[in-house]
Amino acid sequence: MTHNLLGPEPTLLPEHTEAQAALDSGTDPSSVAAEHPDYSEAWATLAERALADGETVSAYAYARTGYHRGLDQLRRAGWKGFGPVPWAHRPNQGFLRALAVLGTAAGRIGESEEYERCKTFLADSDPAAAEATGLK
Repeated sequence: MTHNLLGPEPTLLPEHTEAQAALDSGTDPSSVAAEHPDYSEAWATLAERALADGETVSAYAYARTGYHRGLDQLRRAGWKGFGPVPWAHRPNQGFLRALAVLGTAAGRIGESEEYERCKTFLADSDPAAAEATGLK
């Protein structure tokens, strides 16, 4: 990823080693979210599953939770409301995936302004995130 020398530094969220290991080993994401409620990737996984199962409102709720947990962490990491959030940094992916599902679910329930906001936010964070999640 190239960095705009005039813009803010990319924001990199901290590792969640224990939660990541649990999710990667196949632990149910509901259990991971209950044990690590600030871990956006668990919420994103729940949101993606709900969306795939046609449970759009549940997907929206899970995604909103993962999104807000990620925003809290971004702010603690120095993010000022704008600037790159690189997809290549695995700890950022939970937040970015939650944002993508939030946008997709918003679009499905007719919340077009939220859909557009999420789509723009995702692309502004990192175009690779929009490409990887399909929200472009």
